[in-house]
Amino acid sequence: MPSAILALIEVPGIGPKTAWKLYESLGVEDEASLLAAARAHRIRSLPGFGEKTEANIIKAIENMKMTEGRRPLYSVMPIADKIAVVLSEIDGAERVGIGGSLRRRRDTIGDIDLIVSTRIPDRILEAFSSMDVFSHITAKGSTKAEAVTDDGIKCELRAVAPESYWTGLHHITGSKAHHVKLRGIAGRHGLKISEYGISRDDTGEMIHVDSEEKLYAILGMEYIPPELREDRGEIEAAIGGTLPRLIDVDTIRGDIHMHTDWSDGLASIEEMAEAARNMGYEYIAITDHSRSLGVAHGLSEERLREHIDAVRRADAKIDGIRILSGAEVDILKEGRLDYPDELLARLDVVIASIHSGFQQDRDTITSRIIQAMRNPNVDILAHPTGRLLGRRPGYAVDMEAVVREAADTGTALEINSYPDRLDLRDEHARMARESGVMIAINTDAHSPDELENIKYGVWVGRRAWLEPHNVVNAMDYEELVLWLDSHKRHRSQT
Repeated sequence: MPSAILALIEVPGIGPKTAWKLYESLGVEDEASLLAAARAHRIRSLPGFGEKTEANIIKAIENMKMTEGRRPLYSVMPIADKIAVVLSEIDGAERVGIGGSLRRRRDTIGDIDLIVSTRIPDRILEAFSSMDVFSHITAKGSTKAEAVTDDGIKCELRAVAPESYWTGLHHITGSKAHHVKLRGIAGRHGLKISEYGISRDDTGEMIHVDSEEKLYAILGMEYIPPELREDRGEIEAAIGGTLPRLIDVDTIRGDIHMHTDWSDGLASIEEMAEAARNMGYEYIAITDHSRSLGVAHGLSEERLREHIDAVRRADAKIDGIRILSGAEVDILKEGRLDYPDELLARLDVVIASIHSGFQQDRDTITSRIIQAMRNPNVDILAHPTGRLLGRRPGYAVDMEAVVREAADTGTALEINSYPDRLDLRDEHARMARESGVMIAINTDAHSPDELENIKYGVWVGRRAWLEPHNVVNAMDYEELVLWLDSHKRHRSQT
């Protein structure tokens, strides 16, 4: 196979057949030549192609360029943790911290920022530069070193004196906009804040800082968690004492989106339930795929009826956890749901989602979603934009309209914790919160191990300023059942 084909299929939306046609007919052999052909309107002249296809190719490549150099959070975190562990084991390393967008839990990461407090920086930097995870060292000084991992991730280490650790960690955590505003506030207090510490402007005297909490207290504000440090109102809230009590993993009471071997999962209903019980959950919902998603072995109507019965039997058999019957139901291209209403009404939880027709225009996609949300049986809209980090930007959808409809219908929107998705993104989840829309944080797990991915969705929720009362599955079981029942009654009456 020509290398050009392998390069072309990296562009979202281009499969092997399309790549062959473009390669043979137009001679395009990489992302750059494909973009040039699209912008020159050469693609629309090919049989089976058109202006819409051309526009989609341009958009896909532009989206790829926007995220170039950034990696999904889940793919960077393990290597950052590994480096931090090795550093912590070096004699002379007192504290080790990971900062940057990793610590702020952004969905994509540009590089790894680390800090070590030590009295012998030379030893630490030498050990860092000798790690086998790096392909090469790009810079090395007396207090800082930079390197690139074998898979191309930039990594920077700062070595600071122990008394500068907390201000140093705060400095490398960012964001830049957050720091700029903090420095302005410090100046109004007659203080100067930097990576080395906090000092008084008039005398130069250093103020002892032994935690980030103290750093913020010196500036007259509440402690701001790293996930919020984006200059999106967190500083004003911290000064006014109105920061949210953020959701965390311990406040999640259950997971209401997962799959079993009835569709495309790898484990049985009972195995998923036992794994969730071992995590301390009060309940789960089994939501296997609907019939139209053939690639995922979606359930026919008859199989869904059998599935409901199987879930009920498992719920009666397994102690210590409640098991709800549900389905992830496809929103078809014309906006209908994949099962009739009489069958949906038998389910405890109905999750609607899009798995096809991604190339439809913004108005059509938005209309499809809104039509589905108006069905009184639908409780949750799953992964609302359809994005896959680093691979697919998501379909065109008017999220403001979706949030308004969710507020009107009482439909919850999902933060899908699957590490490739993290969909809703934090901005959209915060928009939903501010509109009074409930959020469900689910894993979309296909095996027991994937239930542990809940942390990724929780981090998105924290960046969205979510509190426990904003999250459906932070309710206990009785509250959840009441919410589902009242939601369905309200919808059927309206």
